[in-house]
Amino acid sequence: MFESKAKTPASPDEPRQGFFSRLRARLNRGDSWLTYDLANLLPGRAIDAGVLEELETRLLTADVGIEATEAILGALRDKVARKELGDIDALLAALRASMLEILAPCEQPLVIDVARRPFVVLVVGVNGSGKTTTIGKLARHLIERGHSVMLAAGDTFRAAAIEQLEIWGQRNQVAVVAQHAGADPAAVVFDAVQSARARGIDVLIADTAGRLHTQAHLMDELRKIKRVVERLGDGAPHEILLVLDAGLGQNALAQAAQFNEALGVTGIALTKLDGTAKGGTVFAIAQRFAIPIRFIGVGEEAQDFGVFDARQFADALLRVPAQP
Repeated sequence: MFESKAKTPASPDEPRQGFFSRLRARLNRGDSWLTYDLANLLPGRAIDAGVLEELETRLLTADVGIEATEAILGALRDKVARKELGDIDALLAALRASMLEILAPCEQPLVIDVARRPFVVLVVGVNGSGKTTTIGKLARHLIERGHSVMLAAGDTFRAAAIEQLEIWGQRNQVAVVAQHAGADPAAVVFDAVQSARARGIDVLIADTAGRLHTQAHLMDELRKIKRVVERLGDGAPHEILLVLDAGLGQNALAQAAQFNEALGVTGIALTKLDGTAKGGTVFAIAQRFAIPIRFIGVGEEAQDFGVFDARQFADALLRVPAQP
């Protein structure tokens, strides 16, 4: 086993742009896919079933999914029937309210219980989802809030994965516990928990090998890691954080279902919302699973990672001013 030495984190060199501003700028760059040209549908006509059909098409093509789309439009149809939507502002307000009914229950930030030292976060997900990058950003997020952090290189199948985690450890100036490529991942995480406990570390974030959710034997290995950590007591792992690529659409739902069934996912981090993804997957996941969405990512920089806020997300998506 080898460890990089932890150091006191350095202060940021310059003020950072607020995460909401970054979210608004990065989420579907340009005009909102949902409301773009919507006003052009309205002049000279009432807000009627035809407008809602247009909205339905946009929601479905943005991977919002059938269940969430029906939930969003249900309240709008009732208001249209009662002729309560007289203009575009009324429509946007009602649309925002419908969105928040789905998203708000999933707005549950990760709370670190320092009495359970170390608080163990087991990070899972498939290759390419942004898992290792998310770990690095999460470490920085926690350090900035006064927590001491250690990383565990539980992805032992790829030497590059260990190296990537070491780089993030150096950037954040935190210890990384790792073994050679091919080592038993459960043993690595076990050793890391013991080391973090001995040092009085607040949070241990454990990486795991990216695996396809359809490969049963690899999912079995994740279950083994979970069992080994559970034997250490104190309720660990305290968080099983699933990292999902927001651009995968319905495949992200399949991944969430399989990982949740195998491990009991307690939180989700959605990445790559700055890419081709339109953000619709957030609604589909919230509607289907009601699992807390802890974090979202809108870019490669550490500042592009933040706590999920349902109101900020809806406002950024609709391109309306931030509201209470």
